[in-house]
Amino acid sequence: MKKLLIQKRFKKLTGTVLILMLMAVANISRAQVTQADSAKADSLKKVAEIKKDNNTTGQYDVGDLFHDVFHPNKKPDSVKKKPSGITIIPNIASNPSIGTQIGIKAVAGKVLGSDPNTLMSVAATSASITTKNIIYFYLTHNVYTPGNKWNFQGSLVAAKTVTPDFGIGIGNAATGSPEDLILSNPTRKPYVLNAQYYAFREKVYKQIDKGLFVGAGVSFDIRRKIYDKNNADTVLTPYRIYNQRYGFQDDHYASNGLNANIQYTTRDNQNRAYRGIYVDAGIRVNQTWMGSTKNAVQLNTDFRKYFSLSEANPEHVLAFWNWTSFVVGGALPYLEIPGTARDGNFRSGRGYTTTYFKGNQYFYSELEYRFPITRNKFLSGVTFFNVQSANDDLGTKLFDVWQPGGGAGLRVLFNKATRTNLCIDYAWGKYGARGLFLGLNEAF
Repeated sequence: MKKLLIQKRFKKLTGTVLILMLMAVANISRAQVTQADSAKADSLKKVAEIKKDNNTTGQYDVGDLFHDVFHPNKKPDSVKKKPSGITIIPNIASNPSIGTQIGIKAVAGKVLGSDPNTLMSVAATSASITTKNIIYFYLTHNVYTPGNKWNFQGSLVAAKTVTPDFGIGIGNAATGSPEDLILSNPTRKPYVLNAQYYAFREKVYKQIDKGLFVGAGVSFDIRRKIYDKNNADTVLTPYRIYNQRYGFQDDHYASNGLNANIQYTTRDNQNRAYRGIYVDAGIRVNQTWMGSTKNAVQLNTDFRKYFSLSEANPEHVLAFWNWTSFVVGGALPYLEIPGTARDGNFRSGRGYTTTYFKGNQYFYSELEYRFPITRNKFLSGVTFFNVQSANDDLGTKLFDVWQPGGGAGLRVLFNKATRTNLCIDYAWGKYGARGLFLGLNEAF
């Protein structure tokens, strides 16, 4: 009897430790259903595929772990409840850049209405503060109304930030002036910029055909009190050289403009797709009459394709991602130039820190294989490989140099109702770049 009691206590203790570890690492990060065919038979087949893919029977997530650890003797309700679409976790982290961080994060997902072809709406929010007085708050949403008639995408950010900087380009040494060499930063010397950051973005899409949307919106990116505490004002850094050449102030800027986009999607889930395609192409036009420091025109494309490799286990997925961004007119502020992890979700370029490579022309591609590990889907894994290229306007053109990255990762099913995963990836690149990259939901 005593031995049995000890075993129960040990199981509860180990389960509690696992939960606390998951909640802690979940927040160290920088943190749609297949369209029906017109034919009736194909429509029924698609609906069957959707129901099969969204069936959570036999799956085990962190909510189930909580129940088994803290309520092991509680019997299931007689009336089966639909799994909750909300995940709430503490936002705890610690590293030399930010100090010790504490806060809270929430992720939610829900299909609006009863149409089986309506894509899942998702939202996320987080608020945190660190011992180095870094404050970060964000709220994002991607909402599809019943029948996908309208799609609303947007985000709101207010923060005191620390942004790493490694110069312009893809790592090639410029052969012009000494300032050009500093700007291209071939040794990848790290600089750090502190600032207040405020952002608001909102786009509204109208469905014009099954899976096809057109949209428009606004984007405001504002930074204030920008400073480099490690280098005196007289020291030439890539940031200061760029500002001198393109006429920006060192301590503040605004990048405000209008957006026009076209989107096509057949993804079965926004958090973790098993099959389908996602394409978004748009133009952003920054305008001084909207408060932008300078006018600029930027083109962006986002292409994602998912192949489910098994009918019995659709979690076996080969996923491909291509993201590009081109400044075709005017000038962007230095910290808004396209580059590593400058995509909408800040997840590209695993193996390198944010903005490790950047340029007015930027091209990125990634291939990832996703596979289940346990039968109850609680654990799964990924392997991935990516490449990126950028110009520097100093002699190196787009596609002249490619920088690779890659790695592998573990997935923990946080919420089976929304396919929300905790992602733990170890990745590496060139110049000794490597590290642990963590977050909620897949990189793409």
